[in-house]
Amino acid sequence: MNDKLNSEMIHHLDFEDKKVILVGTAHVSKDSVELVEAVIDETRPDTVCVELCESRAQSIRQKQRWQEMDIIKVIKEKKAFLLLSNLMLASFQRRIADRLEVAPGQEMIQAMASADAVGAAVHLADRDIRVTLSRTWRSMGLWGKVKLIFQLILSLGEVEEISEADVEKMKQQDMLASILDEVGKSMPQLRNSLIDERDRYLTEKIRTAPGNTIVAVVGAGHVPGIKRYWDQAVDLASLESLPPKGPLTGFLKWFIPVCICLLIVYGFSRGGAAAGADMVTWWVAANGVLAGLGALIALGHPLTILSSVLAAPLTSLNPMIAAGWVSGIVEAFSRKPKVKDFESLPKDILSVKGFWRNKVTRILLVVVFTNLGSAVGTFVAIPMMMKYL
Repeated sequence: MNDKLNSEMIHHLDFEDKKVILVGTAHVSKDSVELVEAVIDETRPDTVCVELCESRAQSIRQKQRWQEMDIIKVIKEKKAFLLLSNLMLASFQRRIADRLEVAPGQEMIQAMASADAVGAAVHLADRDIRVTLSRTWRSMGLWGKVKLIFQLILSLGEVEEISEADVEKMKQQDMLASILDEVGKSMPQLRNSLIDERDRYLTEKIRTAPGNTIVAVVGAGHVPGIKRYWDQAVDLASLESLPPKGPLTGFLKWFIPVCICLLIVYGFSRGGAAAGADMVTWWVAANGVLAGLGALIALGHPLTILSSVLAAPLTSLNPMIAAGWVSGIVEAFSRKPKVKDFESLPKDILSVKGFWRNKVTRILLVVVFTNLGSAVGTFVAIPMMMKYL
């Protein structure tokens, strides 16, 4: 028997009449690729489960998928941050992989190739990355979202400090968790959606996969959780759904703009035209300037910066639209991405400079930073307006 099958990264589990061989891997490890190949070749299972969702599997199989992206649609569907964060996570993993001369997710690619070689079915076992990121995003408040965005940006510059020995240590941690580790210490909800929920999801998908002999290839950070939940009931439907926004969120979305409008009206009635005008000036200046600063930080087009300055004071009072959506669409029309921008995305996301240079990612940065600037402007304006009462 192949010596690799005695690896401590292999775990044997039973479920009803199924025999499951759980293989824990590091997502950018050459040893993990060889281990996966050896296990599947030796056991010749009926099914190979991989820690991929449909969209991530397609990203491996369809190298030209970026060219089909409709960036305007992404903005209108409020998915700019989800796409940007996904690209940043992909950047972190890809740069580590390039440093070690192994393709990112190569062990998953090898698992699918080996499955085909032995005639086994391939079963996608992970939750859709868009659902995971959406549930994570909805679980955070404004300050948490700001910390998450800057943690992702900072992760773009950390790869040079990572050695191959450090990567092997990642066998004890999920890739998403390793990137967001510092944020996760103060934000336990990140671990819940990124790790714990996916542990349960993977558990159910693996043990209900077709066939009697199953090899499941997952990041080693998920192994303890899968073993912990192996004998527990799991409700997949609840893990796949997006939790509704809480009643407080919906209430505040309308309550804050209404209060600001009433505050301005009260300022005119109590302090007169001068006081009211000063309050309006502070509102327009704080929202407009900080939203414009956000667009400037993202290196938006001059028309984009102007649109953010003009739109923010109005969109902040309209819960149905955000300043970032306006500036993002203006940026998309002012500097319309070309085919070469989509083609160069895999290369450009490897550096901070590339994120700001590529027209696609710059649009996403414009949306995110303009919205952040507008949100901060609201909180800056309110106390300044109160001084005139």
